[in-house]
Amino acid sequence: MKQDWHWNEVQDVRSFRLVTAPSTRTRIRRVPSRADYSRETIDAILDEALIAHLGFAIDDQPYVIPTLHARVGDIVYVHGSAASRAIRSLTDGLTACLTVTLLDGLVLARSAFHHSMNYRSVVVLGQARPVEGPDERLAALEAFTERLVPGRWDEVRWPTPQELKGTRVLALDLDEASAKIRTGPPVDDDEDHELDVWAGVIPLAMQAGPLTPDPKLRPGIEPSAPVTRWGR
Repeated sequence: MKQDWHWNEVQDVRSFRLVTAPSTRTRIRRVPSRADYSRETIDAILDEALIAHLGFAIDDQPYVIPTLHARVGDIVYVHGSAASRAIRSLTDGLTACLTVTLLDGLVLARSAFHHSMNYRSVVVLGQARPVEGPDERLAALEAFTERLVPGRWDEVRWPTPQELKGTRVLALDLDEASAKIRTGPPVDDDEDHELDVWAGVIPLAMQAGPLTPDPKLRPGIEPSAPVTRWGR
């Protein structure tokens, strides 16, 4: 396994860090100093992101679809209708690419060329395998529910056998995964530092709004602690 030394821009331009890609195709070549192949970083980004995009090709036509994901140990689960063409094709062994991105800020430089974004992203490559056993499939659906609101699974009705039958769950191993991260201020050319242009970062973050009850909610039912905790 090849190892490479790169500048660590995030911490200090005078320091180095050892970056090891799990495979050739997951090695980040564009600005490799932003690469992070540690499972700790990869897991943290996957666990924070609420939406993933799943890419694959059918008959030479690429598709990228947004989907809910959930990580359990060394596996990322995705799911969909058993009647879905995409899910059926992935079940047959197509190579897939799953990505997630967290946007942390807009980076405004003094020049148009050096504008950027602060972000954390993960790319996972591999073949998705169908989850056939009812126990693992139910555990995956629990993980999806808990991914949305921790503690929700224990307060809702669980899927019926018919609902489980109509849902296909796919598992993607984290053997080939990489993270890429940008943090910090803009990186302008030295001569541009004299320009009378404001430069810096506009931080961005996801924020929950006020809870909106279902119009069909029966009177007297208040949101549970997991729901209000997420809302705060």
